[in-house]
Amino acid sequence: MSAPRIEDYALIGDLHTAAMVSADGSVDWLCLPHFDSPACFAALLDTESAGRWRIAPTDAGRCTRRRYRGETLILETEWETAEGHVRITDFMPVRDRAADLVRIVEGISGSVAMHADLTVRFDYGHVTPWVTKTPEGVRAVAGPDALLITSDVPLVGRDMTTVADFTVDPGDRVSFVLTWYPSHESEPDPADPEAALAETELYWTRWSGRSTAYGPHKDAVQRSLITLKALTYLPTGGIVAAPTTSLPEQPGGPRNWDYRFCWLRDATLALQSLLTAGYTDEARAWRDWLVRAVAGDPADLRIMYGLDGRRRLPEETLDWLAGYDGSTPVRIGNAAAEQLQLDVWGEVLDGLSLTRSTIGSGDDAWNLQCALVEHLARTWREPDNGLWEMRGPRRHFTHSKLMCWVAVDRMIDGAQQFGLPGPVRRWERLRAEIRRDILANGYDTKRNTFVQAYGSTDLDASLLLIPRVGFLPPDDPRVVGTIDAIQRDLTEEGFVLRYRPQASDDGLPGKEGVFIACSFWLVDALIGAGRRDEAEELFGRLLTLRNDVGLLSEEWDPHGSRQLGNMPQAYSHFALVRSAFHLLSGGVSTTQDRIPIGKE
Repeated sequence: MSAPRIEDYALIGDLHTAAMVSADGSVDWLCLPHFDSPACFAALLDTESAGRWRIAPTDAGRCTRRRYRGETLILETEWETAEGHVRITDFMPVRDRAADLVRIVEGISGSVAMHADLTVRFDYGHVTPWVTKTPEGVRAVAGPDALLITSDVPLVGRDMTTVADFTVDPGDRVSFVLTWYPSHESEPDPADPEAALAETELYWTRWSGRSTAYGPHKDAVQRSLITLKALTYLPTGGIVAAPTTSLPEQPGGPRNWDYRFCWLRDATLALQSLLTAGYTDEARAWRDWLVRAVAGDPADLRIMYGLDGRRRLPEETLDWLAGYDGSTPVRIGNAAAEQLQLDVWGEVLDGLSLTRSTIGSGDDAWNLQCALVEHLARTWREPDNGLWEMRGPRRHFTHSKLMCWVAVDRMIDGAQQFGLPGPVRRWERLRAEIRRDILANGYDTKRNTFVQAYGSTDLDASLLLIPRVGFLPPDDPRVVGTIDAIQRDLTEEGFVLRYRPQASDDGLPGKEGVFIACSFWLVDALIGAGRRDEAEELFGRLLTLRNDVGLLSEEWDPHGSRQLGNMPQAYSHFALVRSAFHLLSGGVSTTQDRIPIGKE
């Protein structure tokens, strides 16, 4: 039996962690108690023996339909069978104490026989817990972890799995609640299913009601915003790149990474997206996470951090897992955290510049910014690994130099606009020097296009960001030439690749799909170049890549017509929100501009 397609999964979460629920009613991925904790359900990366929780009509397969309830993170999955019609409502109450996952089975019509099977395997499918019965269900314990599962119907043990067989008639509601707690503590009271459902719906409805999104793509934008909120770690404000690890960029290949961390590169995109839709509280929380995470020696700046701001994210492989659809290795941690990526200094300073002009930043942030730019002034000439975290030799990537220019430019802007102290004349000279360097070494005059790295003829999708950051006007002939070159030589079926792995020595074998965010960048570039019809057509095609509940992964396989990579991907949803805004506003704002907030 083949693995479910990546787009078969939907997301539920409690702002501390998230679960992936397949279209056949199985929770195949859940890390507890946090996004980056070990998974107790890891069937997503192996088989059901690695842990899952499925509830569905007996002998039924894929659901008939599913949807999120309104503008919430409550998932409703329905089956229409020969026996009748049944609905399962899955959600995780926004956490204020224990971590709960609630599943409510509701009979709509007929009399439907249901089957539930629960296989708990802690530590990514590696540890089988000791399971005992309780008055209302079962308890599973191993090491530091404990799960309490309560149910309205009897649960029995069978072949190292907990199962239930029951029938629902019209109006019946059968509830299951899974609650995690530290094994050394006493059992918490499980959530009341119906009360938790009402509270969860109210929370998400109120949150969505704060949105200022409008226009013809409002539904797609709001679903992206809800997804971004769901990827937020509430205690610190950090946003994970994705809630999953090791979903492959090439099925069967080794390009499998752990994305359950917070990338500094996401900072500016996250802030732009949240501010665009009026979510200033979330933007402040993300800014505060950013300032805490990067505090310290500027030379020790990392490209990514843990949810709580920790810096050490050692990478290891889980060799007992077969991988999604046989794609190995399965990785946890991320060795790219140790790479030198000069662009992150620009991303951080760009993000803090944006917050200062919209929601404000304290003097302590400015002092930190000064320390960061002074370090960059000494190091910008070095080769690095680039924003795509290439594991091959370091190079002078054009995008990295571009973001060094951005870093200095935003510092000049901050000093001049807000009267903040700093050596502006020296910064102006440095900005001009970096600009000359980019134009002399990162631009191919013969082909009229910018290139991936100095001395190279390869293209890179990050070059589409040149007008967005304000380095050149969006209709500059060099920008237009780069757009044309990328459309001609760096696309498949009209969608944009990050780069050509075969040509760029990224240190890994194989290939990958088109990168969804990069195609949104092309939308933005086309708008800026005055080619609105092309932009609208591409944006419309990109919306069709979303799954049935509006989620996007990292990449798309245009030949196999399937999503690839970790899912859902914050970077893809950030980019969707921004492109929708640019289509509404009729132009591409740089991050120097104040982000307009408000309804039409």
